[in-house]
Amino acid sequence: MTDRHFPQWEEFYRTQPVETMPWFHPTLDPDVARALSTHGLAGRALDLGTGPGTQAVALAARGFTVTATDISPDALQAGQKRAEAAGVAVDYRVDDINDSQLRQHFDVVLDRGCFHVLAPAQRPGYVSTLSRLVVPSGVLLLKCFSDEQPGEVGPYHFSPADIEAVFRGAFTPLAIERTIYQGTFQPPPRALFCVLRRDPK
Repeated sequence: MTDRHFPQWEEFYRTQPVETMPWFHPTLDPDVARALSTHGLAGRALDLGTGPGTQAVALAARGFTVTATDISPDALQAGQKRAEAAGVAVDYRVDDINDSQLRQHFDVVLDRGCFHVLAPAQRPGYVSTLSRLVVPSGVLLLKCFSDEQPGEVGPYHFSPADIEAVFRGAFTPLAIERTIYQGTFQPPPRALFCVLRRDPK
């Protein structure tokens, strides 16, 4: 894989309407909705790299106690307004998964676009941090670009075997499904949706 170059996220969120961003999806991602039902998930949720905040709001509307993090304060301010308009409570916090200051523990973590922009050298730290944040037998819901997506522009692309290798020893795959990444791109990018259970210590 070649090195990727990504936007300066704060500038990106300050200068562009969130509705035009590639990952914007106004309602709960259908793969996430299905996983919540299939696996009976509930409790405390972290929306990691929340961006526009739509998924955090949707989780809160489903009864989760939601914390939503991003490295962009502008993104979080927009997310807070979205939550207020929807009449739900979301705890928005500035945080960087590469140096996370979170001390809570979560039953469910949703990552719909953070992991696949991390450089390869950052992935072990990501897994270590998630191992700390997710309760034993809790679940990570991970959506990322798949190896079936043509070209090398944008996020890193992963095969199911790549996901298993990155998370081996910390999370066990319950499902890794080929799907699409709902957003503003047409046609939608090819994606993987992964349900990973935190291994009990």
